[in-house]
Amino acid sequence: MIFAVSGVHAGLPAILLPLGISFFTFQQIAYLVDIYQGKTRSGSLLNYVFLISFFPQLIAGPIVHHSELIPQLGGNRFARFRPEDIAAGVILFSIGLAKKVLLADNLAVYADRLFLAQSMAVETSMIEAWLGMLCYTFQIYFDFSGYSDMALGLGLVFGLTLPVNFWSPYKATNIIDFWKRWNMTLSTFLRDYLYFPLGGNRSGPVRRYANLWIVMLLGGLWHGAGWQFVFWGALHGFYLTVAHLWFRHSRLRVPVLISTILTFIGVVFAWVFFRAENFAQAGAIVRAMTAQTAPGIWELAIYETADLGIALLAVSVALVWFMPNALQITERLKTATVSTRSSMAFAGVLGSLSAVCLFKVYVSGSNAFIYFQF
Repeated sequence: MIFAVSGVHAGLPAILLPLGISFFTFQQIAYLVDIYQGKTRSGSLLNYVFLISFFPQLIAGPIVHHSELIPQLGGNRFARFRPEDIAAGVILFSIGLAKKVLLADNLAVYADRLFLAQSMAVETSMIEAWLGMLCYTFQIYFDFSGYSDMALGLGLVFGLTLPVNFWSPYKATNIIDFWKRWNMTLSTFLRDYLYFPLGGNRSGPVRRYANLWIVMLLGGLWHGAGWQFVFWGALHGFYLTVAHLWFRHSRLRVPVLISTILTFIGVVFAWVFFRAENFAQAGAIVRAMTAQTAPGIWELAIYETADLGIALLAVSVALVWFMPNALQITERLKTATVSTRSSMAFAGVLGSLSAVCLFKVYVSGSNAFIYFQF
């Protein structure tokens, strides 16, 4: 990682790392630190092995804390395969699968075209740049949250409740709220095992913001050994600092709609550096998004099938801002009183949706989950 960040090559052989190494590494760090600090006791070897090897969340989260999972292993739901748990789990898994296969993978086509064009030095218009970045913004959400939904669904099938990792993050009204909704288990880990040990907010404002920046810079570096990831973390550190200062010292309150839009725009700009392969590519896309490219190029030249991309964006907007999230849908269905006919109709719709997803995977394959690389 040091060589990748610094750009220095010492002639060492490439090391192949397992998928999702950071996820199960963080999980074990939390367990070992808590034992060392006396917050918990080491349990049975069998429970520990289960904690670090439970397959649904192993590769891309959520990062399951030992205190959330191990106590459930002795409960009366674990491995009982109750019909209500299986039904809720299948619903959640199917929704996550559809988010990944039908939305994220199709949005990826348009996002990838933007970055491919920039890598080939093809100048793009502001409209093209924004369309491409919006596609990536929704792609990474449906991709990552889709995996989390599938993990939580499989957990329910086994009678286990895994921690929520996403809670409609693009509905956030400020960047602080965003990080309480996006990759929630990572945010919790960084808070409990990095921010608090550094002193948190107990040593005055200067130290508070320094700790905040350290956490965000390391959080960015966690995502990848590249300066663009460090900059992504720094950008969010800047956002968070501004937000905290605003709420602490300003009496002006921005309307919810405006603050939600501003937060979303800030997140979209930050995703440019997260997705870009280098700063040159990121800079070119930012210039295009801010209308600093050659004037007059407003046609959707790199999107031969732009109508489909725009339709996908419209569906994404409707689902993200105007519909309940997957967990809310599942919870409502668990508590709803429905007739046998309605249950059969819903099962038919869910089965058909899953069949379409599986057929698409069989025919055209599916992209790897974005967070597999982390």
